[in-house]
Amino acid sequence: MVTRILIFAVLNFGALYLGSVFTTPGVNSNWYETLNKAPWTPPGWVFGFAWTTIMVCFSIFMAKLYVLEEDKTQILVLFAIQWVLNIAWNPTFFYFKQLELAVVVILSLTVIVALFLLLYQKKMGAYSLLILPYLIWLIIADSLSIYSSLKN
Repeated sequence: MVTRILIFAVLNFGALYLGSVFTTPGVNSNWYETLNKAPWTPPGWVFGFAWTTIMVCFSIFMAKLYVLEEDKTQILVLFAIQWVLNIAWNPTFFYFKQLELAVVVILSLTVIVALFLLLYQKKMGAYSLLILPYLIWLIIADSLSIYSSLKN
């Protein structure tokens, strides 16, 4: 189980790193500084803390699911879609500045993560709680993206 957790952690934190290639310069840009952001936008440090917690929990969730689920193809396809969407939001929002498309990406990611909960809740039992930080954070991120899209 530990090996699987480490594999998923490398993949998950790799996705965060790839996304940060676009996020870091974007957050420090004049464009983002002047963007009309939601009043409930958390301070910058919250994002790092939240994503670290989320990816640790999600890595454990995925490792356990991989052991329990017989249909590995379905969970790996869902994971791959989640992985791509997680990375894709950053350049869509910060590099291409396509706020409406960023909303579509983040809402799609939310649906995929919700599917993990809905499809595997019975099989995962209490381990399903590990997906909740990701889902809750995405709902917050959805609201932030929607606000930015509507107000800019």
